[in-house]
Amino acid sequence: MQTLALQLTTTFVDDALEFAKGFGRVVIHLATAPIERIARACDVAGVLEQRRADKRAARRHNRFLSPFAGLSDLT
Repeated sequence: MQTLALQLTTTFVDDALEFAKGFGRVVIHLATAPIERIARACDVAGVLEQRRADKRAARRHNRFLSPFAGLSDLT
């Protein structure tokens, strides 16, 4: 059985980590937003949107096949 102090400390650390992750995502989104806008504006043929759709479909398909199927994107 965990003591109250240990449980509070664990909860605080977990919350702090999630807050830091969320803050990092916001900073990255703000930093890359202008680049994304320029890329979308230059994408005359619709290649970027097609790639995104293909990746979404592959993720949905691979999710049920193997828990390690997403690791193929790393190579």
